[in-house]
This record gives sequence, C-alpha cells and structure tokens, in this order.
Amino acid sequence: MKEENKKILVTGGAGFIGSAVVRYLINTIGCFVLNVDKLTYAGNLNSLKNVISNPKYSFEEIDICDVQKLDRAISEYEPNIIMHLAAESHVDRSIDGPSEFIQTNIVGTYNLLEVSRSFWSRLDEDEKKQFRFHHISTDEVFGSLGFQGAFTETTRYDPRSPYSASKASADHLVRAWHETFGLPAVLSNCSNNYGPYHFPEKLIPLMIIKALNGEPMPVYGTGNNIRDWLYVDDHARALYEIASKGRVGESYNVGGNSEVNNLEVVKTICTILDELSPKKNGVRYEEQITFVSDRPGHDFRYAIDATKIKSELGWTPLETFETGLTKTVQWYLDNRDWWEPILNKHYQGERLGGSAN
Repeated sequence: MKEENKKILVTGGAGFIGSAVVRYLINTIGCFVLNVDKLTYAGNLNSLKNVISNPKYSFEEIDICDVQKLDRAISEYEPNIIMHLAAESHVDRSIDGPSEFIQTNIVGTYNLLEVSRSFWSRLDEDEKKQFRFHHISTDEVFGSLGFQGAFTETTRYDPRSPYSASKASADHLVRAWHETFGLPAVLSNCSNNYGPYHFPEKLIPLMIIKALNGEPMPVYGTGNNIRDWLYVDDHARALYEIASKGRVGESYNVGGNSEVNNLEVVKTICTILDELSPKKNGVRYEEQITFVSDRPGHDFRYAIDATKIKSELGWTPLETFETGLTKTVQWYLDNRDWWEPILNKHYQGERLGGSAN
C-alpha cells in the first residue's frame, strides 16, 4: 500500500507528542489520520492548526475508556495502523492523583487492545498482514540508572512512580495481547521529549515561560538528575518508522543521544534567552534560578541505547540538544498566543507533586 493511502488512527493526537505525530503524518508522509483525543487539560487542538483544514485529517473527541465510542470510531474508520499515544503523562500529577493514570493508561489501553483485536479479527488475510498496533511508552518504565550504562530493549522493568508503573502495566498488556491473541503489535520506549507545543507543566517549557515572566525558575534538589533529551519532531519520525516498518512483537528504544542534567538544561535555556531576548536592564536570566525540595522518588538518570532502531530502521535524530533547544526557545518567544491562554485557563505554573511530602 502506498504511504499516502494509509489510514492511521492516533490516540492522544491533541497532546504534545501526539500532535507532532499527526502533523508529521499529514504534512510529510501524506497519510489519512483520525485523531482520537479526550481533550483533557493537556489536549490542545490549537497545536493542529496547520492540518485541521486538510481533507486527510479528521477528529473525534473520545475517551479511550469509552469502549462503545472507541469501537464505533475504529470500525467506521478502518485504520491500517493504530498509534496509541493517549496517556496521562506527568510524574508530579501522578503523585497528586494516581487514579486518572490507572484508568487512562491501564484500563484505557486494555479497552483499546480489545477493540483493536475485535476489528483486526474481522479483516481479510491481506488486511490482517498490513495491520499494526503501535504502543508508545516511556523509558521511565526501566527505573533509574547510576552514572554508567543505558537502557536497552531487554532492560528489566523497575518503575518508581505511579506514572511509570501505569505505563509499565500498559506495556505488559500490549505484549500479552500479541503473544496470546496474535495481535500484530510493536512497542517503543522514548526518552524525555521537548519542542514546540509542549504543555508548560514540563521542565523546559516551564523554565522558558518563567524566565520570560521574570519569575523564579525552580530546580528540584541540586539539579544533578540526568535525562536523555529527544526533540519531538525527531521522535515523530521514529514513531512512523516503527509503526510502518518495525518487526511485529518487537520493542524499540528511541533516544536523542543528548544526556544533560536538569541544572544544565535550565542554564542553557537562560543562555539562549540572553541571546535571543536579552533583558533591557542587562541582568542575565540565570539570576532567576532557585533550588527547591526534590521530587519524591526522583530517578537519578535515564539514558537510552538507540542502537536497535538505527541498525534495523535507519533512524537517527537530526537535532542535537543545542539546535533543538534553540528552536524550542525561539518557538515560545514567537508563539505567546499559544501558551498564554493555557496559563490563564489551565495551569499557572504552580508546583505539582506535593501530596507525597
């Protein structure tokens, strides 16, 4: 089947990574896309302004916990690929309220698997061979690393937060549905994403916005926790490669090859802002950095070994951390009309995850 004729259903397509995937599928690959999204606080259709009028794009507001609506949407749309990105994703929010994470990330994934299995079982043999269920997960399911080593596809699971535990559970369900029922599934686990259209509760957009607003820029603990940073558009490319060419039953790690500790991330944001939008009084943005009590159970280090996706599918990131972060900062400078309404309506930059203290 030609790529431009493929019909792909994306769950969570109004979210940060999901919207990047939808934009890539339509604008670059040319696929037909049905975006299924509950439109929680983090779902934003304004992230899809450049595809909303495209005849290949369609949208349905559906909670993946609503089996009937989900079944109807899949049966009517008849996708060749389902890319499952719908999830509650913020660790701090999972500390304050684990219930939503259990319902969406575990029960919702179960519902989607069952509805997808039912749909797949009704296809003819050629259509069954073409069908793929792609579950998108996180490196946080592997737990925490010391100073050495990196997560591979065979690293044992060791989730430490309600969020990562819920995603680990979903990963296991997907593998079980493949092994038990034959559902042609592939999985991927990614490192920390960043880029345009990122909801401002996460580190990078939050620090950019607080810097621009002249507010304290809070860094957890000493800021020495290390993450591997992946530019979201690079991730979107990887996800399509996995969904369309990945081996059934396999998982693929996706990383940016950009390990940086949190304090260095914030300092780099400040340096970029000093260049792109210097303060009139000459004071450097780094003066706004403050240190606050650490997150409960804060994993020390994540690092991804992305050898498998490079060797099997030929994918490597195009952006370095420096080039990607510069693009990201510039985007937030140029798109206040996207993030300022969020601060006015959904989130005011307050600290989350305090209920465990």
